Amino acid sequence: MSTTRLFPLALMLALALLTLWLDHQVRFEEGGHPSLRRHDPDYLVTNFTTTTYNREGNAETVLSAAQMQHYPDDDSTDVSAPRVMQAKPAQPRFTVQADRGKISREGDEIFLYDNVVLVREADSAKPEARMTTSFLHILRDRSLVRTDREVLFEEDGRSLRGRGMEYHNATRELFLRDDVHARFEAKNARAAHPVARPPGALRGGRASVAAPP
Repeated sequence: MSTTRLFPLALMLALALLTLWLDHQVRFEEGGHPSLRRHDPDYLVTNFTTTTYNREGNAETVLSAAQMQHYPDDDSTDVSAPRVMQAKPAQPRFTVQADRGKISREGDEIFLYDNVVLVREADSAKPEARMTTSFLHILRDRSLVRTDREVLFEEDGRSLRGRGMEYHNATRELFLRDDVHARFEAKNARAAHPVARPPGALRGGRASVAAPP
């Protein structure tokens, strides 16, 4: 075959390859690459701990987990057996753990699922408190934890149960939204019997517990 006939074929082949390459580049830049379309992890870390510091250089939030997986398609992070500890000046320290969790892209929100247990340590004003639920949403920057599930709050001499909750760690206020059950014990437990409030005793199905000024 003469070079005259080969030249048009070579030109057409080069143009076809150029078209395929341009199409690949456009798809990759637009997020069309298969690895970005699938919800597959791009890395995995086991037994990790990460610490967030405040402006004074003091540890403010410590997050640890048995395993962490990052997903590039939505920049989300899943963790197993997570544990979060937060300590801010003039606020009681609290720790919370669960079976699994998810961390937002910016890291300022943590979502915990299954067997969630939150413990607020005792201080000079309040005794230790424990909260249990099946789901918890932590907003670190606002020192706020909340849930739309059933929750049980237990403190020395009293307990609260309800559905839908917000707890503000800075002000130590606890709000229960619906189906609230409350139980309080007298300070002198030997002289007085526990007092139970039946469902509906708290008007509007809402309870608020706050630390004294």
